Amino acid sequence: MDLDETAARLGVPVEEVDRVHRLAGDQPSAPLPAKADAPAILDRLAVPPDDAAEIMAGWPDPGSPFWTPELRWLLDRSIALVRADLGGGGWLSPGPALPRERGPAWRHLYGYAYLALVNVVTDYHREHGVDEAVSWVSLADLGRNLAIDRRMRGEGWPVMQSWLTLHARGAVYELGRLQHHRGGGPAIDLHIPEAGPLRPEAVEASLDRARRFFPRHFPDEHYPAFACGSWLLDPQLREYLPADSNILHFQRRFELEPYQESEGPDADVEVLRFVFRTIATPLDELPRRTALQRAAVDHLLAGRHWHWRRGHFPI
Repeated sequence: MDLDETAARLGVPVEEVDRVHRLAGDQPSAPLPAKADAPAILDRLAVPPDDAAEIMAGWPDPGSPFWTPELRWLLDRSIALVRADLGGGGWLSPGPALPRERGPAWRHLYGYAYLALVNVVTDYHREHGVDEAVSWVSLADLGRNLAIDRRMRGEGWPVMQSWLTLHARGAVYELGRLQHHRGGGPAIDLHIPEAGPLRPEAVEASLDRARRFFPRHFPDEHYPAFACGSWLLDPQLREYLPADSNILHFQRRFELEPYQESEGPDADVEVLRFVFRTIATPLDELPRRTALQRAAVDHLLAGRHWHWRRGHFPI
C-alpha cells in the first residue's frame, strides 16, 4: 500500500500512518462482534444511547458508503497494533487523531477497534482467572469516556483513545473506587475515574481489593508499592481546600517524589479537563460551585500554575 496516499486521504501526517504500519507489523487483526450482538455488548460497556446509536449507524458493513479503503485499513491495523502489545502496560496511541466531523466511521473508528478487542482481552482475563464481573466493569470505562467526550465536544478524545488501549490490553482493572494499572512500571499505578466522591473508606477498600487481586491473578509480577501521577497530588491544593477534604486525605497517603517541571502532561490543561471537562472555555466563564472549581480558577487567574506530581506508598 502507498502510505503517503493513505495519509493524504485520511488527512493525517504520513509519519503517523507509518507508525501504525510499523507497530502493527504482521500481527493479525481481530473481527468485530456480529452486528446483531453489538447492542447488548455496547450496553455492557456502558455506552450512552446517543453514542450507541451513532456506532450502530456507522457500522462497517461490507459496502458501507461511510467506510473508505483507507479507513478500513486503519481500523484493521489499529486493532492489530493494540493486539500486538496484549498484556503491555505502557502508554500507546492506537492511531492518528482523525477529523471526526466527517461522519460516524471517522468519529468512532477507535471505538470499533475497542469492540473488536473485547473478546481478545476478556480471553486474556480468563487465562489469568479474572472474574467476569471485574472484566466488564473495567472495560465499561469506554462508555464513561464516550460520555465525557460528548460533554467536552471532542476536545479530549486523542488522550482518551490512547488511555483506553490500556484496558484493551489487560493493564487496567477497576476494583471499587479506583482503577489499578499494572505493567506500566515497578508499581501499581492508581487512577481515579469519574465515579462520585473520593471517600477515604472507599479508597481503602479498593486498595485492599488490589492487594489481593494482583498476587492472585498475576503471581509472577511483584509490585512493592502503589503510585500515582496527578495534579491531585499538587501540594498547592492545600492552600484552597479544607483539611478534611477527600482530595487531601488521598494526598496524605503518598510520599511525593521531587518535582520535575518537565514530567507528565501540562497540569493546567489536566485540571481544566478533569474539573470542568473543557479545555477551551475562558477562565472567567467557568463554574465556581465547588471549592475545587474555585481553587482551579483562582489559581490560574492569579497567574500561577498547577503542577503534575508523582508519589507512592508501600502496598
